[in-house]
Amino acid sequence: MNNKMKAAVTGGALAGILSAIPFVNFVNVCCCAWAILGGLLAAHLYAKNAQTPVTPADGATLGAIAGAITAAIYLVIGVPLGYMMGKSISSFALDLVSRNDPAQAEALRQQMEASQTIGSAIVNGLIAAVLLFIFSTLGGLLGAAIFGKKGAGGGGSTMPPPPPPVNYGGTQPPAGGSYGGGTYGTGS
Repeated sequence: MNNKMKAAVTGGALAGILSAIPFVNFVNVCCCAWAILGGLLAAHLYAKNAQTPVTPADGATLGAIAGAITAAIYLVIGVPLGYMMGKSISSFALDLVSRNDPAQAEALRQQMEASQTIGSAIVNGLIAAVLLFIFSTLGGLLGAAIFGKKGAGGGGSTMPPPPPPVNYGGTQPPAGGSYGGGTYGTGS
């Protein structure tokens, strides 16, 4: 496996696992933060060992691969876990609401039962997987912008800076070597 795939698999696996674990996955409510961090991690790990600067195309590729892995893990692990945990979370919420307002609890129970079907879990999982993929790709682009200049083994660019202009922005002295009567460099 090459460095690009290793970095993408690591970032995608971490983001996928964190996105699939109930309660830990609530961080994704903030613009799919785990997915963005997975793309960032993939770009960072790749840039650490890259021999050349990481381009935006590299970052997008890393983020997309990490996003595909994140989405796959979320679909395989997160959706079933969320479906199973949804019933216990719903009963907990119903207990809390019923203590305060039993009439409201009944309306909430009916609404939760209608929305907790396998079909809705799959549709919501597919939507979430697409969003995880998109935000992971954005994380890879962001990572390339942040860490991409480190290329060449982490030491930055190996090209020297351009030489300064010959006359340093001034004018060349006339052929006789003087400006207005004095000689250039003698101060007269």
